[in-house]
Amino acid sequence: MNLHPDRTAPAGTPLYRRAPLPARHAEPVLDMAVPVFNEQTDLEPNVRRLHAHLRDTFPYPFRITVADNASTDRTPHIAARLTDGLAEVDWIRLPEKGRGRALRAVWSGSRAPVLAYTDVDLSTGLAALLPLVAPLISGHSDLAIGTRLAPGSRVVRGPKREVVSRCYNMLLRHTLAVGFSDAQCGFKAVRRDVAQRLLPLVRDGGWFFDTELLVLAERAGLRIHEVPVDWVDDPDSRVDILATALADLRGIARLRREPGRRRRTRAGAV
Repeated sequence: MNLHPDRTAPAGTPLYRRAPLPARHAEPVLDMAVPVFNEQTDLEPNVRRLHAHLRDTFPYPFRITVADNASTDRTPHIAARLTDGLAEVDWIRLPEKGRGRALRAVWSGSRAPVLAYTDVDLSTGLAALLPLVAPLISGHSDLAIGTRLAPGSRVVRGPKREVVSRCYNMLLRHTLAVGFSDAQCGFKAVRRDVAQRLLPLVRDGGWFFDTELLVLAERAGLRIHEVPVDWVDDPDSRVDILATALADLRGIARLRREPGRRRRTRAGAV
């Protein structure tokens, strides 16, 4: 994809030339990463459920890549068994925890033209998967995100997590002037050519990875497609809300301190 502005567009309109993927594709078109840490209970049934959904509904070849973040339980053994039993499933093992590290590892090594990820608990309804990746396949958009905060989304979660999520996204709008509605929904996709340019600029290896990727994409004038999702909170979530919130605040402060990086990104450095 050419990331330079379309010269025929009106001044100040950051449009980019995109090409749709070919109708026939022998290799996987979609590489769906599933980051995991100590998920021996949910890993097998949910990966099988994801695999069945893609097999039955996705019209292109696909791959599911389980990214094990230094699990200490039986997660790696289960991932290896899934790889042996399902031709479209692969897995990698990382020595350190961090969702961002997992996604960077999978996406950097993949040749699929569309890269995506979902949380292993499958809190996001899989009916939104094809609407998520279709605009990237067609060339309409560069990134796509599931959003729990847009009209049409249906969310079931406790009041504490609801307040934290809304406050975080409101903070992003007021501090970084972002236009996207939901930074942390674990359901995103990006074209590989875009990822190749953005990933070297993303510094975070944890939960802030998503936000930083989206902020850099938006500053570069890339198109971010939003898909309202059905989302049911996982009561067994291992996310430490306080530690994650503090890390996110540090990440926001860092992005605000980088005006030079902001100008370079807007000028099309990616």
